[in-house]
Amino acid sequence: MFASRPGGGHPHGKGSHVPGHAFRETSEEMPTKGRPCYVFNNALRRELNDTDCSHCRHYLTYRCPHLDEFLDNVDELSPD
Repeated sequence: MFASRPGGGHPHGKGSHVPGHAFRETSEEMPTKGRPCYVFNNALRRELNDTDCSHCRHYLTYRCPHLDEFLDNVDELSPD
């Protein structure tokens, strides 16, 4: 069922694709590591606890204080 997902596996478990990962690599103006609001998402593997925003419990949720910033960057994307 989830085999077609990039990275394979369940969308919230081990081997899952992190939403927003592709646009982070193309945007050099936005620092995505070491922000003081970072709270690790315990649903991810422990080795992903690197303070990257995409591994934060609040990433792309209403609780993220930088949500507007991330959504602005999504507007700049073109489909693959």
